[in-house]
Amino acid sequence: MTATASGMSIADFRSTASEIESEIASAIVGQSEVVREVLICLIAGSHALLEGAPGLGKTMLVRTLSQVLELDFSRIQFTPDLMPADITGTNILIEDEHGARQFVFQPGPVFANMVLADEINRSTPKTQSALLEAMQDRTCTVANIAHHLPEPFFVLATQNPIEMEGTYPLPEAQLDRFFFKIMVEYPHADGLLEILRRTTSTITPNPRKVADGASILEMGRLARQTPIGSHLLDYVVRFTLATHPDGPGVSDVTKRSIRYGVSPRGAQAMVLGAKISALLDGRLNVSLSDIRAVLFPALRHRLMLTFDAEASGQGPDDVLRELVSIVPEVP
Repeated sequence: MTATASGMSIADFRSTASEIESEIASAIVGQSEVVREVLICLIAGSHALLEGAPGLGKTMLVRTLSQVLELDFSRIQFTPDLMPADITGTNILIEDEHGARQFVFQPGPVFANMVLADEINRSTPKTQSALLEAMQDRTCTVANIAHHLPEPFFVLATQNPIEMEGTYPLPEAQLDRFFFKIMVEYPHADGLLEILRRTTSTITPNPRKVADGASILEMGRLARQTPIGSHLLDYVVRFTLATHPDGPGVSDVTKRSIRYGVSPRGAQAMVLGAKISALLDGRLNVSLSDIRAVLFPALRHRLMLTFDAEASGQGPDDVLRELVSIVPEVP
């Protein structure tokens, strides 16, 4: 298959992605859907929020990814006493051999290709906001000087939905910077059995490097060149607007269940995620099934539900399912 303007062919794209998923599977049992969604985020050049109970391999997944992609890895354990300077770094006073003193910037752990923000909701909003500039602009400003972060740069954050005591919900502006919110589910019986076999023996998985940061950037460039039909873009627009309760002609579901709708970043995530999903299946033609495959992780963290919806036990995925059944494929 001939190469595109990005320099990578569709076959190369799919082959590289398949190798990445295969190597991760050698260390992570099951969770193939989670791995696929995280990979889509990386190819999109963006960030992912992984939510799941403790012990489900979220941290191990991120570490394995950094090994497979040979990326500079950094882990930040978020705690209530963590300060912004603990993430970004700070200026320290250095004295040379002649006695002259000067301030020198000491980079923090955010200066890495892949940053694991572990239990991000355990830190205060002030500290969480230290990541905002990094996630959006790939820069970090300290003492009015902007420092550029390495490229590529990804933030993979985890949070535990069960133990909420002593946690701080992420601000909407920060949630919106995450390309996907990925739900990490408990393994089935077969998966749990395989976890026990692997983790209670002397066999230690050693995933090999199959790609690097440059490969991921090249895959992202190819994805952005992938065409998408105007009727699919129209569907994304209509679905996005269908989540806004103050819009004209919205459904009763939206008026009853949604307080604030999806941002334009959510629509962008659906389109780019669908392009990558198609390429991962070896197709240049994006279909409606690709959009629906990424719709839930792209939008679930960008909806603010009403009190009545939350009180009735509804979650964002429940509301999105109703909207999927309501919003027609064609106007």
